[in-house]
Amino acid sequence: MFRSLDRLTRPKTIAVFGGKEATRVVEQCRKMGYEGEIWPVHPTRDDVHGYRCFRSVADLPGSPDASFVGVNRQLTIKIVRALAERDAGGAVCYASGFREAVSELADGDALQSAVVDAAGDMPILGPNCYGFINMLDGALMWPDQHGMLRTNTGVAVLTQSSNIACNISMQQRGLPLAYLMTAGNQAQTGLADLACTVIQDMRVTAVGLHVEGFDSLASLERLAALARQYRKPVVMLKVGKSEAAQRATVSHTASLAGNDAVSSAILARLGIARVDTLPELLETLKLLHLYGPLVSNEISSTSCSGGEASLMADAGVKRKISYRELRDEQLKPLRETLGPMVTLSNPLDYHTFVWGNGEKQTAAFSAMMQGGYGLNLVVLDFPRLDRCDASDWMTTVDAVVAARQATGANAGIVTSMAENLPETVAISLMQQGVVPFYGIEEALAATEAAAFVGAAWAGPEPDPLLAVDAGAGEAVTLNEEEAKRELSAFGLSVPEGLVVMEPNETGPAAERLGFPVALKGRGVAHKTEAGAVSLNLKSADEVVAAAELMAGVAHGYLIEKMAPEPVAEIIIGAMRDPIAGLVMTIGAGGILVELLEDAALITLPASAEDISAAIAGLKVKTLLDGYRGRPKGDVAALEVAVASVAAYLVANAADIEELDINPVMVLPEGEGALAVDVLVRRRIA
Repeated sequence: MFRSLDRLTRPKTIAVFGGKEATRVVEQCRKMGYEGEIWPVHPTRDDVHGYRCFRSVADLPGSPDASFVGVNRQLTIKIVRALAERDAGGAVCYASGFREAVSELADGDALQSAVVDAAGDMPILGPNCYGFINMLDGALMWPDQHGMLRTNTGVAVLTQSSNIACNISMQQRGLPLAYLMTAGNQAQTGLADLACTVIQDMRVTAVGLHVEGFDSLASLERLAALARQYRKPVVMLKVGKSEAAQRATVSHTASLAGNDAVSSAILARLGIARVDTLPELLETLKLLHLYGPLVSNEISSTSCSGGEASLMADAGVKRKISYRELRDEQLKPLRETLGPMVTLSNPLDYHTFVWGNGEKQTAAFSAMMQGGYGLNLVVLDFPRLDRCDASDWMTTVDAVVAARQATGANAGIVTSMAENLPETVAISLMQQGVVPFYGIEEALAATEAAAFVGAAWAGPEPDPLLAVDAGAGEAVTLNEEEAKRELSAFGLSVPEGLVVMEPNETGPAAERLGFPVALKGRGVAHKTEAGAVSLNLKSADEVVAAAELMAGVAHGYLIEKMAPEPVAEIIIGAMRDPIAGLVMTIGAGGILVELLEDAALITLPASAEDISAAIAGLKVKTLLDGYRGRPKGDVAALEVAVASVAAYLVANAADIEELDINPVMVLPEGEGALAVDVLVRRRIA
């Protein structure tokens, strides 16, 4: 394990190695008022921007806290080794051509391993990264332009992509950026490790991550725990939903993106909010910077037009937010302020009756903000300042600020179009405690994310994720009766059954069980396709005849009692994700698996609450609740079945390669749930 990242990220001494890029680092530090020492290292130059040059690491007057290594791949390794030997605080490795270029350069993989070995326990960022910007201390390990300003407090944004970081640095949304950090290939130090460091800086209010591939689930879990401890929310933009994005991820940073649905399940478990776009990430961070997690997903919306009110209402349909109705105590002051012609509702269209009247607008906004909502939004698109007079709009801004100060409620101004909010107004609003939102979709995404974190933190801290790698040995498919025997030992209900080896033995066995029965050929993984299953057999002759038909593919026979007519069929499965390891799935089973694509992921170990929430979120839950007068399903028995499978998976996590239980027959309420078809592949040493 490498040493603390504190010296690297908050350096008092900086060394720079190289030519043009190193010179830019010195230039940026000077421009931002860095007060520590800067030690350029160059073989021929005498100074860089007035700072004396040294010839080598050995010539430096001390051990640098942070070093920017802007030289070629081979020389990077030598300098990193020399810095580690001098007990330096850490280094940024700027050069590319390492593991991210392994398909083009045969030695890329070996060179990345070499630079990690050279570093030892000294932290390094990259390779293939720009470094970081610390605007709290004016320390910039950054070889390029940026658009940031010094600040005393703000959010930290971290990304693998240096170009994305450059773009974020140029934001004009009023977001105070304390740290902007890149990790490149994450050869040794990952984004989560960096985030764990900066989240503990008391000047940081929230953390945003743009992630291509998880570097360490353990570090991500630690980050989530620190977020709760310090009450600083974390929000993530995780790319890799499409196959094209996953290919780009591998080519860019040699990272493993993993299954996107698994990523979402992990983040949800950890209480880390997820957004889909960079604007959503930045808008969410503004909200979290000012207010932190929201206590609820209930919001109010106020605008001076029905069109804007409709836009807000429609945008909320696909979000987990609620436009709760106005309370009785809000109606009287709103009616007195807005007059008889305004329909009092949420979202509220107050028309233009009080437009330009600061006193009445303040009264109306205050009444809305006294409704106990998690967030109160006022829609306000500014005119172009170069062509128009915005005086009346500033009156509205002042009224929102005054209402917010009078009520203490969370408030934001949101534009329907991002370009219709001047940066100067956004900065002023942030300074006065009102969130300036650029875009309706982005504002509601931010609200949903902040409310999600609030709800997650209101519950217990999650148990550690199951961290078990796949074991050794060959993966073999268990006979179905073996798989059912193993699972039933953990509490899964399965049909009563008997095993025989010859066709003429199947009839008497079926008679002992009682008709109707199902007949299955043993040793056949996909029985339906192979003709190795026959259902609802009602006599010994039917059973024997069916056995003779499948004799060519079967290695013995499993005869089972037919399950009663179910309310719904459910599938329970397990998949092995390259990042998260073993993960459970549950969804609509039987023939509806591909048709409905109705499934939820459950990370392990799973609590009873996790299982209940997963079942409740399925579309097929409508059937289980008694659709159109049909019987209700035994949801309690289904929950027991899922919990039984989860316990089995945890107990055998290293050995399970695949598990597929389809279907689980959910019977009417009080009658149970039966797993009638089971496939398990396990590694046998």
